[in-house]
Amino acid sequence: MHALLSKDPWETLDNWYRAAEQAGELMVDAMALATVDASGKPRSRIVLFKGRVEGKAAFFTNYESAKAHEMDAEPRVALTFHFRSLTRQIRIEGVAVKLSVEASNVYFASRPRESQIGAWASPQSQPIVDRAELLQRAEAVRVRFAGAEVARPEFWGGYGVEPEMFEFWIGGEFRLHDRFVYAKKTGASWAVQRLAP
Repeated sequence: MHALLSKDPWETLDNWYRAAEQAGELMVDAMALATVDASGKPRSRIVLFKGRVEGKAAFFTNYESAKAHEMDAEPRVALTFHFRSLTRQIRIEGVAVKLSVEASNVYFASRPRESQIGAWASPQSQPIVDRAELLQRAEAVRVRFAGAEVARPEFWGGYGVEPEMFEFWIGGEFRLHDRFVYAKKTGASWAVQRLAP
């Protein structure tokens, strides 16, 4: 086992994440989410990691977005973190499920008010005429919730990825990197294997 790794892959993720934060990593919470559409075409985009929620790697989105429809139809997904400041990468493969209403409400309530308004205003992944339309929609939401808390829209909430595999990559000189795969076993245990770079 490498000195930078723990027996528990979640613990390693937490340690690397904190180290990247301390190193001043730009957008340390950015992770790539890969899905497939109905025809099997792969699609990837950056989402924001919001920690471990209900035992899963969490992020939040519009449930009517393209990625949400793709995950609802085919929940097997992949996530990738790249910590350039540390020359490290983490890959996760697993199954995406919607988080509980309670978890979505808690996170939504923690967001800045303007971000809450944005969740209502954006018909994510749908065509719009121009930016002016988006700004008009946001203003209408501001008026609707003037003097009141912004409620979480039912079409917006969290997903969590239940990992079946973690891969930890540590950059080495002359491309002689260190790679370790954690494969889920029964219960809470993981089988660890070193891979050639």
